[in-house]
This record gives sequence, structure tokens and C-alpha cells, in this order.
Amino acid sequence: MTKKYLGQNFLFDPSIISRIVGAADIGPNDLIVEIGPGPGKLTKMLAERAGRVVAIELDDRLYEKLKGELAGFSNVELINGDALKYNYEDLPEFKIVANIPYYITTPIIFRLLSAKGKLKSMTLAVQKEVAERVVANPGTKAYGVLSVAVQYHSEPNLKFLIPKEAFRPVPKVDSAIVNIRILDKPSVDVRNEKLFFRIIKMAFSQRRKMLSNSLKSVREDVKEWLIRAGIDPHRRPETVAIEEFARLANLFGEEDRGQTPKSS
Repeated sequence: MTKKYLGQNFLFDPSIISRIVGAADIGPNDLIVEIGPGPGKLTKMLAERAGRVVAIELDDRLYEKLKGELAGFSNVELINGDALKYNYEDLPEFKIVANIPYYITTPIIFRLLSAKGKLKSMTLAVQKEVAERVVANPGTKAYGVLSVAVQYHSEPNLKFLIPKEAFRPVPKVDSAIVNIRILDKPSVDVRNEKLFFRIIKMAFSQRRKMLSNSLKSVREDVKEWLIRAGIDPHRRPETVAIEEFARLANLFGEEDRGQTPKSS
């Protein structure tokens, strides 16, 4: 029996699981980390392709059952723990392949991006809406903080959709497979990442407002600052490309250093 509070919706269709593994581009020397292995169907297929699999399962009951299910796979390390608290930085280079529980999707993506020094790629089954946000372009409703954060560190691609009927129990929404390939260096040149992401979060916290209003708390002369960066102060955040956000953050650091940002 699944635990609803853990967001357990399991895939059993071997053809879909095979497509997920194929999208992950797994080789015999790869270390794969799977988050939420559930019944172990995907885990077994990963173990047949990869050099080593680390499977992190939070549910004590499933963990005990998986120990028996995966006993024949010497290259699988099963961990009973919280994937949000796991120390990925201690691993050698690794790839993530997982059917992510819906309720931790965004937090786990941000947690994994923080380990980008070792992380090579993520191939995730997530809510269709989240996948669309990850790959969204400026000027679309799906474009936001998650889009910019992921695209700053990686090259994401939506691979294919999975109908909700493929899961047990059946969730309320369809899912999608998104492959996120981590870049060797960020997609744009940013001199101060902390400021860059502060500007983005502040802008999208009031996405319906003009930039001149949503960024008031970052800088007093916000209109002049935007104009100098070549950005119309009347634009809304969802129209601003990642390159423009980078230019805005870099300009802030270059000019008028005597002006201190207002605290948020």
C-alpha cells in the first residue's frame, strides 16, 4: 500500500521504464543515483546498464522489501534515508535517474544543482507542469525562477510525456521525462551569483508587476539602472531572458559602487 504523504506514485510499465533509462544515456562506468526507488523496477533496469547504483528510499517498509528484491544485484547500494539531506558532494561523478515524488520536486532539483561539481546529468520523471517550467523560454507563463536557475547551470530537454494512467495509484496530472545535462560552466557570465539569483527571485516574486516596481527593493534608482542595462523598466519579469538578467546583475557590480543595495 502506498503512502500518500510521501507522494508515492509508481511506474510499472517496462516499456516506459526502458525509455527513461534510454533517455539517461547510461554507460557501464556510470554511477547512478536513484531517488525513491519504490518497488525497484527502475532500479533493476539501471543496475543492468550502470557500473553502480545508489538507491535512496525514505519509506522504511519499502526499504526492507527492496533489500530482498535487489539482493541479486551486487552493484546496487540501498540507502534508507532522506534524499534532500543526502551528502551528494561525497560521491564521485554521478548521474541522477529518478521518478521524483511530486512534493519534493523543486526542492530536490535545487539541492542537486548545489552539487553540480559532481553531478553530470539528471533524468527525472516529474509533473508535466514542472517539466514545462524547467525548459520554458522567456515570454511564456511557465518561465520563472526554476527556468532561469536550471538553464543557468544546465541544458534541459523535455524528452517525452507519461500519461497519469501509467502510474499506480493514478495521480491527478500527467508527468514528463526531462533530461538536464549539467554544463561545464554556467550558460551566462555572472560575476556575483548571489546578487544574480537575488534579482531573479525578487523579480519573479511579483511577476505581474513591471520590473521598475518588482525590483524596487534591490536598488533605489531602479529605472535608471534598468535603462543603462538596455532593459525597458516597463517590462514584466517573464519577458526578460537569462542573458539580460546577467547583464543587469553585472552592471550593478560595475557602476556606482557607493550605492548599497537595500536589504530584502
